Amino acid sequence: MGVGARSSSFANPLEELSLERLRRRGSMKWRTHPADVLPLWVAEMDVPLAPAVADALREAIDTGDTGYPAGTEFAESLAGFASRRWDWDGLAIDRAAIIPDVMMGAVQVLRLITGPGDPVVVNSPVYAPFYAFIAHDDRRIVESPLGPDLRIDLDTLEETFRSARRQSGNGRIAYLLSNPHNPTGTVHTSEELAAVARSARRYGVRVVADEIHAPLVLPGASFTPYLSVPGAEDAFSLMSATKGWNLAGIKAALALAGPEAAADLHRMPEEVHHGASHLGVIAHTAAFRHGDGWLDALLAGLDANRTLLGELVAAHLPGIGYARPEGTYLAWLDCRSLGLAREQDTPDLAVVTDLAGPAQLFLEHARVALSAGHIFGTGGAGHVRLNFATSQAVLTEAVTRMGRAAVLHAP
Repeated sequence: MGVGARSSSFANPLEELSLERLRRRGSMKWRTHPADVLPLWVAEMDVPLAPAVADALREAIDTGDTGYPAGTEFAESLAGFASRRWDWDGLAIDRAAIIPDVMMGAVQVLRLITGPGDPVVVNSPVYAPFYAFIAHDDRRIVESPLGPDLRIDLDTLEETFRSARRQSGNGRIAYLLSNPHNPTGTVHTSEELAAVARSARRYGVRVVADEIHAPLVLPGASFTPYLSVPGAEDAFSLMSATKGWNLAGIKAALALAGPEAAADLHRMPEEVHHGASHLGVIAHTAAFRHGDGWLDALLAGLDANRTLLGELVAAHLPGIGYARPEGTYLAWLDCRSLGLAREQDTPDLAVVTDLAGPAQLFLEHARVALSAGHIFGTGGAGHVRLNFATSQAVLTEAVTRMGRAAVLHAP
């Protein structure tokens, strides 16, 4: 299902803001490190706000529309987007609930379907906050590592489910799926997801799909909503416009339930739905309803940047492995050849800026901030995650600096 980048009348958003203007931002990406550091770490994009989103927010501010969110327009806008972009008409408005953001939604859904001490399976290496949020809510993390090709190892996943079921007896088991996968940029195929659903059904595992990067699938791949595959009727999906339109600071998201999970979703506490900002709902609704053209221009820019990144890595970091991402704006670089892998860390939200190993090398000696691989769990040590949602000038300068640092500190 789905489409990649299409022709657009919008300019490439990644080339619209100068480094000087970006440095005036007050967000985490631009305030965590000194001004001489090029920040390619946290998942914020170097883009202006999409005009449709900016217009909607201005209208709300001009009319003082800053009260409480209401109605179903947010879910309706996502349903329309899903139909246009992914050929999916299965998003049921009566099985959609507003939540503050995707990770808080994941916690709330896991509370509905698991209890303290219950296992939650993840595919490591995976988005670091999965570990923190699950552990902090007193659930037990069980890793099912990705295969060498950075795709879901279906045999390993089935064995993980089987083992968890054997240990839990009649207890509850959940699987927190990243689709598309963060940090690798892998986009799971419909066949892979159908196999996941069959295995989850076989062992009574409830799937919760974090699909926050769903709008960001690049040419050559297609996004499949997890709830669209056979066997996913008792599963959940979490979606928002956060990543596609750079709206992390304007919070809103949706929890979607399959038909067999609707009763569970309806048990979600009422106060959870009040956590989203009305301005956030307005912004996300506008993005899904009117933001296609801007998104197409962004996807074209990201496609060009992932190609450029591959060329830059080959030229300046020839010993570093680059797995060309199929989606997101995140690249997973294998830096184990540098001999700086850090193997013994437990991922935790508190260490998302702990830049040991190659990330520390590139920060200290190249003045480039990347996400350290060890925080993404087993299989992450010796890697870094690089955010390529920036201008080609910044990307080129960053990788050139990294190349110089790697040469100077080669083992």
